[in-house]
Amino acid sequence: MEFMSALQTGHDDLKPSLFELLSESQLNALLPPSLRYLLALATHRHPRYLIRILNSFDEVYALLQLLVERHYLRTYAASFTEHFYGLKRERVLRVKGSELPRAQLATSEHVRDALHLRTPDVWRNLAIVVGIPYLKRKLDESYEIHGASANLLGRRNTSPPPTTLRARIFALYKTFLRTCYPTLNCAYYMSLLAYNLGYLFNTTKFASPFLALIHTRIRRLSPADHKAFEVLAHTPPAAAARPGQTAWHPRTAARTIGPRLLGGLRLLLPVSIFVLKFLEWWHVSDFARQLARKASEGLELPPPVVAGLPKKSSVALGGKSEGGDAEKEKEKALRRDPPIAAGSLLPILTVAPPGPATSALCPICLGPVVNATAAPSGYVYCYACIHRCGCFETGGCLERAWCCIGGVVF
Repeated sequence: MEFMSALQTGHDDLKPSLFELLSESQLNALLPPSLRYLLALATHRHPRYLIRILNSFDEVYALLQLLVERHYLRTYAASFTEHFYGLKRERVLRVKGSELPRAQLATSEHVRDALHLRTPDVWRNLAIVVGIPYLKRKLDESYEIHGASANLLGRRNTSPPPTTLRARIFALYKTFLRTCYPTLNCAYYMSLLAYNLGYLFNTTKFASPFLALIHTRIRRLSPADHKAFEVLAHTPPAAAARPGQTAWHPRTAARTIGPRLLGGLRLLLPVSIFVLKFLEWWHVSDFARQLARKASEGLELPPPVVAGLPKKSSVALGGKSEGGDAEKEKEKALRRDPPIAAGSLLPILTVAPPGPATSALCPICLGPVVNATAAPSGYVYCYACIHRCGCFETGGCLERAWCCIGGVVF
């Protein structure tokens, strides 16, 4: 009785809901910008090899998508993202009602074989899955470049009449983008909305006008489909190598290794989605900031060291220095003729950083600090020493002070 009531009410367990189809289409639409973003990041590191691929991303992606979608349509009768959601594509029979509920329950294998996509159907679906999205992306990009600016500027954006054939064709293309494409784009989205509403209220079997054009509908995978996939997975591959050919021959590799690589993409997609969501959570949450803060708290940064300066001998606590007369002469010469800064044109009065045993001494006079004065660089000097070395009076005006060791203006 439940079987008869299900047939009479028209309930179809294999019909996917509209929300499943919308989720699949959104996932399919997110793949191109995600791959473009990853390619742009890789191009910054290797621009010599990847800049051409990035400039022709739409064409390269369409070619790769053609190979992947052709494999999935021929093997699983579904596109790449549809197979991820457990959906498939099947032909619509040109009979009254186009439904075989009793045969679907009795001989599901025969019905599956009858509704399976043939080679012409595969190419029609490839035109819908690959060709139309590619044209839509190119038209949208061209409209943003040429059509939107022309509509904004109006007649002021007029150019001289074209002289060559290529220029005339390009002018006609810009005219098409400016006048006809907005109407076509509106009709495109309105037709999708109309078919989505019709599919939601069960007035049509097609979720888009393009599927109705090629007489193909989207269904859920049936038990017969799962059984066929299990048989296909356990079937040993046929010997594709001819006599005298190795396993690494291009033809042999395309027949054996290619399907395995394309089939492995169904495992790569959920892993990439998980990684994307994890990175999104990582950047949004405060967990990463707390880890970075805890890691930086235990770091003790050493004081800045000016490279290229002569090494000073260690100084005792009593203020007596050890070293030869030659080093003292070099220090005196450096103080008489200090280097000039290129930006501020001020003399850079620098001294070697004090050692660990002289932290209580002034880096300039090498004596005990009197009236301690701290510079922005973190070093402590005598007030008289840092005032004499860091400040310069020119015409009665006090110039900017310059840290002797850190080279910081304050």
